[in-house]
Formats: sequence, structure tokens, C-alpha cells
Amino acid sequence: METLVWVVHIIVAIAVIALVLLQHGKGADMGAAFGSGSSGSLFGATGSANFLSRSTAVLASLFFLTSLGLAYFGLQQHKPASVIERTAVPAKAAQPAAPAQVPGQNSGSKAGDIPQ
Repeated sequence: METLVWVVHIIVAIAVIALVLLQHGKGADMGAAFGSGSSGSLFGATGSANFLSRSTAVLASLFFLTSLGLAYFGLQQHKPASVIERTAVPAKAAQPAAPAQVPGQNSGSKAGDIPQ
């Protein structure tokens, strides 16, 4: 399915580029008023502009939708890990079998004794 969306995306991108390059700028309308260029075309002077603009708008919308589809496929393949999962948890050091001696404490002291 993703391959199909890629193919449609590339074809639509090329078509959008072609349609944008085919459209006339604002300054081309003055030339058409004096009988040159698109006034004798299949759609007429204003018909071609409407057809090309609508076609470009439809293809731009399709390009946007295929871009969203590709972003969705990309997120499904590469699930972002949470911040906690991305941090490396250090391995715990081996715990000694007996509790450590506090300096200045006698080994034979009892719980109620005050150290000297």
C-alpha cells in the first residue's frame, strides 16, 4: 500500500509542476486581449485559466493527502520511543552481602550504645 501511495505522490508532484508551468502569469492577459496566445485555444481566453487553476487546486489537494498518508506510514514503521525508554538505564552494581561498616563504629556495639 505504501508503494502505491509513493507512486501516486510522485506522479501528482510531476503533474503539479507541469500545470504550474503551463499557467500564464497576470501580465499574459493583456496579450490575449489583442488577439494573441490563448484567445484562440480550445477553452477560450478565460476557460483555460479556470480549467488549469481548478486542475492545479485538485492536484495540490491530492498531493497534500498523499503527503499525509506517507507521514502516517512513516510513523507506523518508526514508533517514537518515550523519553524514559530512550535513556540508558545503568546496570546495578553488585550489592555486598553484609552491610558496610560506618567509620568510628565498633563492630561489637549494641543498638542502644552511643559511640565514643
